[in-house]
Parts: sequence; structure tokens; C-alpha cells
Amino acid sequence: MSNSFVVGSRGSQLALWQANWVKGRLEQLGAECRIEIIHTTGDKITDVALSKVGTKGLFTKEIEEALLNGTIDLAVHSLKDMPTEIPKGLTLAATPVREDPRDAVVGKRLSEATRVGTSSLRRAAQLRAIRPDLHMENIRGNVDTRLRKLDEGQYDAILLASAGLRRLGWQDRITELLEPEVMCPAVGQGALTIETRDDNGAAWQICRRLEDAKTRIAVTAERAVLAALGGGCQVPIGAYARIAEGVNLQAVVVSPDGKSIIRKSIEGPYEEAERMGRQLGDQLLAAGAQEILNAVYSTADTRLMS
Repeated sequence: MSNSFVVGSRGSQLALWQANWVKGRLEQLGAECRIEIIHTTGDKITDVALSKVGTKGLFTKEIEEALLNGTIDLAVHSLKDMPTEIPKGLTLAATPVREDPRDAVVGKRLSEATRVGTSSLRRAAQLRAIRPDLHMENIRGNVDTRLRKLDEGQYDAILLASAGLRRLGWQDRITELLEPEVMCPAVGQGALTIETRDDNGAAWQICRRLEDAKTRIAVTAERAVLAALGGGCQVPIGAYARIAEGVNLQAVVVSPDGKSIIRKSIEGPYEEAERMGRQLGDQLLAAGAQEILNAVYSTADTRLMS
């Protein structure tokens, strides 16, 4: 059985850090790996807010095609970029231990800021709900590009995932961390996933050894919420599962203007994680989330940056 693998990755600094981290772990297990950079649709769209594109799999489609045609053997993704439906023939072989899932403020503290940059409709909508006085502005680019734009004075503050900053060694740039009760994270935020062909082959078998059971339980619950809501990664949905004696799952759906916010939570045992996620999603829909999501999907301009 082969122990030589090609690892597919996006070309951003953070994506390559993640791919190299997985590559290093696999090499410790005796594998030989090289990284193949694949440019995705989301990487090519740089002048439009991602929430206005509306396509699922913006950062995964081309990589999954390379997996299916055998160009690569495994792919490393940020789990929050993964649609809930995985193409036939592929599987999420492993979810390694999760990094900090919280959102972070970089630059001025929110109490001092007026112009806040984000490309995330989820972040913008939740921040509008608690700070309607702030002016939200679109910001695109990799983490280092966004930090440069902040340093140039284009924004007072920007919102980023704490996990990405920590992985790149920039945790000292964090001004404040937003707890999930204030800013509910994206589904799977802070978690990586390793995708392989669903063939029980050599790549699948070795990647399975990087699995973290608690992370899998948490993201299974969160992704079940997203699946029940029928949402993608560019809609104003947040979900976060805390793992302790059992699963404490919370989720939120927010209108783009922040004026309507629906928040629910549920608790239960590990083995019920997926069912709980679906149930919580159904509760959100029953409470009015469908109307919010319909409005987001039906308008070409979500007015994220109005």
C-alpha cells in the first residue's frame, strides 16, 4: 500500500499553514507528502462580497474535483468552508483537534471603532444587532492583506477568526475576543477537516489517525443545524457546540440589517449530536428563521456594506 500522498490546498498563507500542519503530522506517521496548490472560485472573486455570490462550495469545488479525478489524494480545508453535502465518492476522513472557534477584533476595540471591516454577512449582521452605530465595510483578501489594509488606516477595526490569527502567530494582534453568546461563530469555525476519496484507501486510512473525537462531535452537531436550515457558508447563520459532560449547542440566525435575531440552544448526550442539530435547526425555522433566510436568498444585494 502506497505511503506517498499529494495534499491539495488553496494557496493562501493560512491554507498553506494548515496543509503543512497536516503534512507534518502525516510524515510523523511515516508518510511522504507534497502539497499541490489549487485555485478555487472563491480565491478568484476578489472585488465582490462573498455573501453576494451565493454559491455553495466557493472554496472547495475545484479541490474536490481534483480529488475525484485522482490529481490529489487528500485535501485540507477549513471546515467552515465546507458545504453540508459532500460529493458522492468523497468523505471527511478526519477532523483534527479544534483551535479557538471565537471571532476576534483586531485594531481598535469596538467601543472605540466606527468603521469595521468584514467580508462575513454572519459577523456583520450580529455586530449590527448589538452595535447599530458602527459602519460595516467590506474587506476582502487573505489575513495578511486584511491586516495591511487595517494598518494603512482603511478601517478602525476588522473582524477575523481567532483560529487563523493564532495559527499564523499573530495572536498578539487580537484586541478583544467575542464570546459565542455575543458573536456566534460560523459552523465549524476553528476546525480543520481532511477530505479523501471514500474508498477505504491508503489516504483515508492514514488520515483517520488524525481524528479528534470531541471535535467531530461538536462539528457534527453544528453542521446538522446548517443542513436543517439549508444554508451555505455565506449566510447569516452561526452555530457553536461546547463539549463537556454532554453537548451544549447554540445557534443563531440574524437578518442582514441586524434588526431581527433568532437564537436557540439545546443540550444532550454525545451520541445525539446530529439529531440535536437537526432539532435545533427546526426550532429556528419554526421561530421565523425561514423568513430571514428567504429574504437573503431572494435578493441579489444583501446590503452587507450599506
